[in-house]
Amino acid sequence: MVAPKANRCPNCGAPTDPGSSPFCSKRCKDVDLNRWLKGVYSIPAVEDDDLPPPDESGDRN
Repeated sequence: MVAPKANRCPNCGAPTDPGSSPFCSKRCKDVDLNRWLKGVYSIPAVEDDDLPPPDESGDRN
């Protein structure tokens, strides 16, 4: 039988603490929150201005 894999903190890799899951401590939890608030974690978006204009010929293949 394979032993279950221990959960690790996504910030530092230490074993997680049930009270701070999925982090190992309140500090790592706060570091992660700070990264979210500063915009470090973001999803790149394409602005409408960057898209080519729609084809207005009415030709729908």
